[in-house]
Amino acid sequence: MAWHARLALDYSHEGGRSVARFSHDGPLRILQSLWPEGDAVCHNVLVHPPGGLVGGDSLDIGIRVAQGARGLVTTPGASRFYRSEGEAAVQSTRISAAEGSRFEWLPLEALYYSGCRAENRVELDLETGAEVMGWDIAAFGLPQADQPFLRGEVRQHLELRGTWLERGRIAADDARLMDGPLGLAGRRCMATLFFACGAPMARARRDEALEAARSVIDSHELATTAGATAPNANVIVVRVLAPLVEPALGLLKQVRRAWRPLLWNLPPNEPRGWVI
Repeated sequence: MAWHARLALDYSHEGGRSVARFSHDGPLRILQSLWPEGDAVCHNVLVHPPGGLVGGDSLDIGIRVAQGARGLVTTPGASRFYRSEGEAAVQSTRISAAEGSRFEWLPLEALYYSGCRAENRVELDLETGAEVMGWDIAAFGLPQADQPFLRGEVRQHLELRGTWLERGRIAADDARLMDGPLGLAGRRCMATLFFACGAPMARARRDEALEAARSVIDSHELATTAGATAPNANVIVVRVLAPLVEPALGLLKQVRRAWRPLLWNLPPNEPRGWVI
């Protein structure tokens, strides 16, 4: 039987503290709120108890960040999309942020097993003055377990409504895409970090963020397969290809640590769940 789960997560700013309230239907929920860096930023961990998705499963995540609120969501481990012989498994995330709000969407990687049919969507709707930092990390197959991505397909969708749209279909049997020099070139992890604003950034601020990201990239082992660009004045994007998840995730974490103090005047703290 397919699982259909829904989560509505609302952040607000009350009495000098950012707080989170949520409602859910099905196996999808938020753990206790934490304030490891003070009252300004509310941290939460998104939990899907079944641990993975199969054909026909759907996760529907709606996040609203009210004026002046600041929130951060991560996950305790990787998401998993398992083999499907029928319908696609779908995860859809919509983030709406009001003026003056700040939000970080930082789930750990999505693992796409051979034979999966998966769709992963992230849609942003930002008011003027709202800003969101987030990432999408996709790993195809389990190369370290000798389980290559030989069958199946993954559809991805990243969108800042009205400003930026990236869509892709990764099919295991598309040799040019999976192994060609203009595609993944044999690498099986593709990661994207974005900084999105509800209004155009000042040129100097955008250039500083790009310079900070490129400085990290230039000194990293993945320098030849990573890059930072600004497709328009509202968005900055860092992209990286890697053979495995760990170096790609490490690079994105380093850029985030550089961006947080530069763009938001916040310390380069990491969520507690990332510290082992």
